[in-house]
Amino acid sequence: MMAAVQWVRSLIFMIVIYVWMLILGIVFAPYAIFAKQGARRACKTYARSTMWLAGWMVGIRCEVRGTPPVDEVVVGAKHQSFLDIMMIFNAMPQAKFIMKRELMWTPIIGIYARRLGCIPVDRGKRGAAVAKMVKDVAKEFSEPGQLVIYPQGTRVAPGARKPYKVGTAVLYEGLNFPCIPVATNAGVFWPRTGIMRKPGLAIVDFLDQIEPGVDRDPFLARLEEVIETRSNALMQEVGFDLDAVH
Repeated sequence: MMAAVQWVRSLIFMIVIYVWMLILGIVFAPYAIFAKQGARRACKTYARSTMWLAGWMVGIRCEVRGTPPVDEVVVGAKHQSFLDIMMIFNAMPQAKFIMKRELMWTPIIGIYARRLGCIPVDRGKRGAAVAKMVKDVAKEFSEPGQLVIYPQGTRVAPGARKPYKVGTAVLYEGLNFPCIPVATNAGVFWPRTGIMRKPGLAIVDFLDQIEPGVDRDPFLARLEEVIETRSNALMQEVGFDLDAVH
């Protein structure tokens, strides 16, 4: 019975946040068209209000740990859920994302992503996509900001294993910025598929930065080790059974 009630609450919540996205997208459109700050304010408003709604509608509380960066950095983040995107974006002043090209053409999300300076990547072209990504990032960083990339390239279910791709290391080398690893357990409560949202404490944790100058292979190995270890610990903290997945 309780599960059925939670599912209904989850369904209502999902309807509400997508309708709210449409409303905010329309209301802020004139501001966003003429000023990037308008697009950023709209997205911050949506992220904060959605996290607030998640708390009282489906029981998901959101917590940010560590120190979110304010300078120019590459942020290599664990990605389990739409929720971790909002938590990371809200925590930093000038976040912009590496995102798959298809999303840039979706209503509302795509329009605002372009105004924020997000960088589209064609995941099907691999080497060519990485080269173009570096070129586009160099052009976009005429304005300062925190560049968020998902080293695994997509959302990964809690406890699932997926290799870390070279794109993060290429950006880290090319930009010569520090890299901030970010761990999360958000997917335990807000999964990448389905309607059901589970109550609990969703955490995003900004970890110690990796200074510029580490060679590519050691950098990727270190990034994966710190993100996966901390993400696993955060999932276990809220009662997720990693052994059941593995």
